[in-house]
Amino acid sequence: MVRRRWALVGIDNRLARAVARTPLTVRTKLLVAFLCIAALLVLVGVLGLRFLGQSNGRVERLGALQLRASTYQTLQTQAKELRQLLALRAGGQPGVAILTGEKSPLPGGRTWFYVDKTIKFALSELGPSTNGVTYSFVPPPADERVLVRIRRDFRAFASALSEVEALDGAGVTGEQSRPALRAAINADNHLYTLANELASRTDAQTAALITANRRAYVSSRDLFVGVGAISVALALGLGLVLSGSLVGPIQRTEARLAEIAVGDFSEQLDLPNRDELGSLGRNVNRMNDELRRVYGELETASRHKSEFLANMSHELRTPLNAIIGFSQVLRERLFGEINDKQEEYLDDIMSSGHHLLSLINDVLDLSKVEAGQVGLEVTTFSLGETLERGVVMVRERATENDVRLSVDIGGDVDLVDGDERRLRQVVFNLLSNAVKFTPAGGSITLAAARVDGTVQVSVADTGPGIAPEDFERIFEEFQQTDVGTEHGEGTGLGLALSKRLVELHGGRIWVESEPGRRGSRFVFTLPVDA
Repeated sequence: MVRRRWALVGIDNRLARAVARTPLTVRTKLLVAFLCIAALLVLVGVLGLRFLGQSNGRVERLGALQLRASTYQTLQTQAKELRQLLALRAGGQPGVAILTGEKSPLPGGRTWFYVDKTIKFALSELGPSTNGVTYSFVPPPADERVLVRIRRDFRAFASALSEVEALDGAGVTGEQSRPALRAAINADNHLYTLANELASRTDAQTAALITANRRAYVSSRDLFVGVGAISVALALGLGLVLSGSLVGPIQRTEARLAEIAVGDFSEQLDLPNRDELGSLGRNVNRMNDELRRVYGELETASRHKSEFLANMSHELRTPLNAIIGFSQVLRERLFGEINDKQEEYLDDIMSSGHHLLSLINDVLDLSKVEAGQVGLEVTTFSLGETLERGVVMVRERATENDVRLSVDIGGDVDLVDGDERRLRQVVFNLLSNAVKFTPAGGSITLAAARVDGTVQVSVADTGPGIAPEDFERIFEEFQQTDVGTEHGEGTGLGLALSKRLVELHGGRIWVESEPGRRGSRFVFTLPVDA
């Protein structure tokens, strides 16, 4: 699992290993990675600003071209209109008098006099369009050169038109007005050609700029997207390499520490890093070796302790049984009468002897469990009968303390597999503690039922309760709550031994007691198939 996670973050990649072996601190590596990513972001931003600037410049040029095109188109339209009027005048058609609003032609050349006025009016409107001063832009040099020629044609046209107008006003007709009219026509034709050239050229420039703008946009977009994609790919690659050289070793160290926490000291942490993580890996390996040595010594010491306690307990029970036996013989007056004071002393001796014998038995049992010398004699027995016997064993003391005992065994609880004697010992320990700590007038309930595929046995009392911080501690050797210490009885081995015996059966034991409420409930479970 660890190797698989290691491979996922890319530590097996050569580049990641190269970064890991680089003799730089983790902070420096992170700073370099940050600067690289920042440089990529700056590059993308600079390109974006450049593309935006180019696009804005093209838009401005396009706007200027469109303004010039509009102005030149106006000039072209006015020149075209002037040309049409002049064509009517040069055609000599009488119907042209309609332009003057007259019902019938006037005699002589005065018929065209009013037409000349109309042409002159159109020419006056064309005049400002030929003057670059009136433009809202500065014509480029090429356009200015054409405009100079247009203004020259405009002046020639105006001069010829004035001459034609004077002849028509005097009623002169025929060949006398032809030269002036021909000069006006020539000037107008040249002016129109130049205006048309300006408008066409500007339209062509506008179309070319629009096409270039479109191509530039596509090119800029592709380049920007390409650079952005490359930047993202480089950033991701940098992140993978960095994670392979930094995050991977951290995850591997975490996994190795988890293995050490459960007592596995067989492996060594292999990190290629030459930074703080590499130093951490070496320290973890040193800690692993030291813990392996210490754990070995502790196991040896624990085994020796268990063997010593077992031997000592066995040796102590022999003289203690003799003390209890001889005290009982003396109390029963088998060797003569004794007085009341002697009887009281003998009772104290027997009570203390039984208490000490119980302590020695608990120490012996616990040491055997820890040394792995306890083998369960598994049989099929009636759990209900076993619980009833446990109640019988403590009923007399409960009656003396004015404590009510009740049993609630579910109908689905019958035969179970296990060591009956050891389970009866667990039940006796729990009931004894309940009787010990339940005040007069209280009650104790022993219950058993099937819950989630297990047999659950509980002992609930109405005693003083247990603080949450003591829930785990009371199941350790020689540990008691403050109430137990004040009570002055017990050694703190009963619950520890009960926990070991329940766990040997494949079950578990715990206590339930809410703060601020009186009473506790000790529960242990047994698998249906022990």
